[in-house]
Amino acid sequence: MRRREFIAGLGSATAWPLAARAQQRALPVIGYVSGWSSGDAPDYVAAFRQGLAETGYIEGQNVAIEYRWAEGHFDRLPELVADLVRRQVNVIVTANTTAAALAAKAATQTIPIVFLLGSNPVDIGLVASLNRPGGNVTGVTDLQTSVVTKRLGLLHELVPAAKAIGILVNPTNRVLAEADAKEAATAAAALGVRLVVLNTSSPAEIDATFVTIEREHIGGLLTNGDSYFMINRIQLATLAARHAVPTIFTFPENAAAGGLMSYGTDMIDTTRQVLGVYAGRVLKGEKPADLPVQQTAKLEFVLNLVTAKALQITFPLTLLAIADKVIE
Repeated sequence: MRRREFIAGLGSATAWPLAARAQQRALPVIGYVSGWSSGDAPDYVAAFRQGLAETGYIEGQNVAIEYRWAEGHFDRLPELVADLVRRQVNVIVTANTTAAALAAKAATQTIPIVFLLGSNPVDIGLVASLNRPGGNVTGVTDLQTSVVTKRLGLLHELVPAAKAIGILVNPTNRVLAEADAKEAATAAAALGVRLVVLNTSSPAEIDATFVTIEREHIGGLLTNGDSYFMINRIQLATLAARHAVPTIFTFPENAAAGGLMSYGTDMIDTTRQVLGVYAGRVLKGEKPADLPVQQTAKLEFVLNLVTAKALQITFPLTLLAIADKVIE
């Protein structure tokens, strides 16, 4: 081969990766922020991608996704969001964490934000109203607070003789903790049981909480809608079994990890139907202000018969009859 032909061929070969990189940079970018770790959320990420695909966006083909995981350290969320703002992503998606949504709104008033959270977004100042969000923020709320009464009622049906019931809340998520504790207190009073609010925001505090449960003679336990209790699901299931405390959780992942039962929103389906779809619609040019905040309606009740047997608990037929899923 002549030297001139060789140099020309070399030039064309190096042009391909350069062109590919330029094309990759031209893709719209979604910043995906979660308080969880990546290992907690594969099903949620898959559901998000599916929702995106329903609007015509395929990761790696015509959209890029930058993932940021706080791994349970919610104090890291502001910096994770700030990094995405510096990178000028096209839309920020905050998944399963109220603190992430609040951090995103504090960081930018121009980049569109799509959230999934359990708090009321109006009460915490994320949007002006559910129908007319206003600004650059919209999304979906599973309104976990609204099912606290039901969760406590299911637990009471299992342990009707319990004189005291505890509720675990994360005080660092103040708005959700206070709302859930208030609703639980009203429900407990109606049932004639004493409610004990247990504040935990670290693994060490979770350990200490079960000492309090024994001291206070608490006969049953529920967790509020904070995803912190999903992240620490192994520790909670282990301690609940060790101390023989019948517990109802919010997330089905808790029951799958050995928790006795769970009752809450089917968040994976919500992630697909709203979080992924809304992110795609925003990329197509729709404004968050024009997209009403959605409210989830699909709830899931899960019973773990393996854990029940270990605790020598027999579920009443009334609970078995309404369970959406039974782990055997």
